[in-house]
Amino acid sequence: MKTVKTLLLAACLAPVLAFAQMTPAGLWKTIDDETGQEKSLVRIVDAGGTFNGTVEKSLLNDPNVSKVCDLCTDDRKGQVIVGMEIIRGVTKNVKDDGLWDGGEILDPQKGKTYRVRLTPKDDGAKLEVRGYVGMPLLGRTQTWLRVE
Repeated sequence: MKTVKTLLLAACLAPVLAFAQMTPAGLWKTIDDETGQEKSLVRIVDAGGTFNGTVEKSLLNDPNVSKVCDLCTDDRKGQVIVGMEIIRGVTKNVKDDGLWDGGEILDPQKGKTYRVRLTPKDDGAKLEVRGYVGMPLLGRTQTWLRVE
């Protein structure tokens, strides 16, 4: 009887756990769309319906890559990139259930801020991150991989 209860509980929780993985919240390995190189680990958190992302670790060993956001023009100018919030103000799109947008993403190597769209894929194992200026058609997409 205990086994049946355990199976029923697992069956009831499975959709909840699957839904939790279909949000952008989690730890992600960023992959550069131009070079295919792993760049960093970014943790995206849900702060009451608004998603923000912070660089937790750099995966680059290139001494020529700046560790400080010298080119930033906002409050992040001169800050160390590891520990920096690079995604701000993203919320769930009310028209498209599988999309989060409305915020911005910072490219700390270029110091540029873009509008952002986050779309979980493959049952939440991947995250399409689209940074753009103006409209989503005018941008670039990276696919990040879920670490946890």
